[in-house]
Amino acid sequence: MICFPNAKINLGLNIVSKREDGYHNLETVFYPIMIKDALEIIVSERQDKDSFIESGIKTGTSPETNLVMKALKLMRAHYDIPFLDVHLLKKIPFAAGIGGGSSDAAFMLKLLNKKFSLDATNGQLEALAAQLGADCPFFISNRPSFASGIGEILEPVELSLEGYYLMLIKPDINVATKDAFALVNPAQSEISLKEIIKQPVSEWKNRMVNDFEKSIFTKHPAIEQIKLKLYALGAVYASMSGSGSSVYAIFNKKTDLKHHFADCYVWEQE
Repeated sequence: MICFPNAKINLGLNIVSKREDGYHNLETVFYPIMIKDALEIIVSERQDKDSFIESGIKTGTSPETNLVMKALKLMRAHYDIPFLDVHLLKKIPFAAGIGGGSSDAAFMLKLLNKKFSLDATNGQLEALAAQLGADCPFFISNRPSFASGIGEILEPVELSLEGYYLMLIKPDINVATKDAFALVNPAQSEISLKEIIKQPVSEWKNRMVNDFEKSIFTKHPAIEQIKLKLYALGAVYASMSGSGSSVYAIFNKKTDLKHHFADCYVWEQE
């Protein structure tokens, strides 16, 4: 059985406060985008262990540390699941702030649930996903959501970018999430993102911010230059996603701008 985990972007990201456990409370809107991996599971002919093959973009993770296999291990702790042959084809760039690894893990939970008729509810799957990463629960329902807490408290929102054209640029720069948080000064935003997303996209530029940008742009000015170039090329709204390093842009119409970013990974909405 096969599935196709997709990525997400953050529409705004406000770091609200630092928690006693060392994590940060945040507010953001997760929006799914259709950059996709492929994940396949087959019941193994062997009865002694799982196998894992990763192809496509190389993440450098071992089977033991890959979130897909961690998801399998977590699910097996609660359900009777046979040994599997697992194949992950990576097309979503990693260390990009678009949730590729989190999506793979969440989709593995859903795939196992469907393949073996486990009858776990979305709520149960989200609770398991939260043990794998803060972004993981979003990909269970995989619909536009306002996220709070560390990203695991989700509230569906009415939001569609249909009629707009999306583009995402990922430079050859990796930003460690831990380092990104260390450089941010938490503060409560004056206007809720739930209110901002109700306004026309043309109004977002002056109202919706990603709190990571200030510190990340200082450390990696090339990322800021990508955002500025996207605006110069006609974007209605552009922002870094998550803690970077990818930058997405929303255009009013289909564009053909890939040649402007020859040294980067580029995804353009079909």
